[in-house]
Amino acid sequence: MTYLEAILLGIIQGLTEFLPVSSSGHLEIAKALFGDDSLPEESLTFTVILHFATALSTMVIFRKEITEILKGLFQFKWNEELQFSLKIIASMLPAVFVGLFFEEKLTSFFGGNLLLVGSMLIVTALLLLLADKAKNTTKNVSYKNAFIIGISQAIAMLPGISRSGATISTSVLLGIDRTKAARFSFLMVVPLIFGKVAKDILGGEISFVSSEIGMMGAGFIAAFIAGLFACNWMIALVKRSKLSYFAIYCAIVGLIAIIYALTK
Repeated sequence: MTYLEAILLGIIQGLTEFLPVSSSGHLEIAKALFGDDSLPEESLTFTVILHFATALSTMVIFRKEITEILKGLFQFKWNEELQFSLKIIASMLPAVFVGLFFEEKLTSFFGGNLLLVGSMLIVTALLLLLADKAKNTTKNVSYKNAFIIGISQAIAMLPGISRSGATISTSVLLGIDRTKAARFSFLMVVPLIFGKVAKDILGGEISFVSSEIGMMGAGFIAAFIAGLFACNWMIALVKRSKLSYFAIYCAIVGLIAIIYALTK
């Protein structure tokens, strides 16, 4: 991998983490096009680093909300902040379960399987089309809804299923206000990413080669900056019900990936 490729992958991750087009799917496609023949574990290390960068960009965008949540938690009262935090925890449970018991199987999917990626991108397109036709409401996220949205997030651990697309679409289909759906979708993944990074570092599953630290750093910075831009853009797009454009895009990219995989 070159510095240019690392930066391009970082930009792809930063944009597609928030836009509903599957960051993991696009990273797999990009790595296949760049001729990245590294082991799935090594590819996953770089993917985790890029996800960490976008988690930080999420914290920057929602710094006021996160600060309010933390202040509310330390009041030790049954307030709105505590309830929101419990909903975040409820949304994390399905992904934690999958991560703990199916991590090895999940890792095997990150090896350039473009047929799987293409198929999952088409699934994402269908979800976005359904969500785009849903009516606008002012409904809040309930504990039950949080868990259901969490199931969507767990399914989106497959490359090609957009995490933001799946969680926002599920929220909108459940009747949740679009702005609140986007906010919840972006905040619910932050603890998972930090937990995943901490687990992999402590468990020795993420290893850094000295010659690759600079390239990974370049990708990290690119993903962080692109993430800042994409997060704000996506919130505005969800408000205006513009998900159908991304559905078309996912369907086209998915079909191209499938054709490429079958004819390669």
